[in-house]
Amino acid sequence: MKKILLLSDTHSYIDDRIIHYAEQADEIWHAGDIGSIEISDKLKATGKPLIAVYGNIDNTEIRKEFPLNQRWMCEGVDVWITHIGGYPKKYSPAVMDEIRQNPPKLFICGHSHILKVMMDKDLGLLHMNPGAAGKHGWHKQPTMLRFVIDGENIKDLEVIELAGK
Repeated sequence: MKKILLLSDTHSYIDDRIIHYAEQADEIWHAGDIGSIEISDKLKATGKPLIAVYGNIDNTEIRKEFPLNQRWMCEGVDVWITHIGGYPKKYSPAVMDEIRQNPPKLFICGHSHILKVMMDKDLGLLHMNPGAAGKHGWHKQPTMLRFVIDGENIKDLEVIELAGK
């Protein structure tokens, strides 16, 4: 069983509330637009494993450390994280073929700054976008997601709303 903290679109911003939740997790997952290497360094300083991808605003230093896509097995769940992925019925052209031919059980992306969790019944996958945890962007409420992966089950999903920007 693993407790996951999922965030995205920090855009070079992190505060003590984010670190507090990161310290409670078993793993931290970041769906891109980290903003600066200092953000990933602070997340790593919690001692928790960080699995991240780069986003469209991320510089060369971040792109050297993190890939565009991450796909792996967490417990019994096939997970795929990318920054620009779209959502069910409106996937990004960059992922559309692969997601249709070999869908993961959990597909995660960021980019839109819109918190969204929904099933893709056609492909049998769960889509998550944690919204944006940073202050930059048009969103009014910074958000993250916390959940548990237990074997093949994804459960105990929580939306974490951070104080407004």
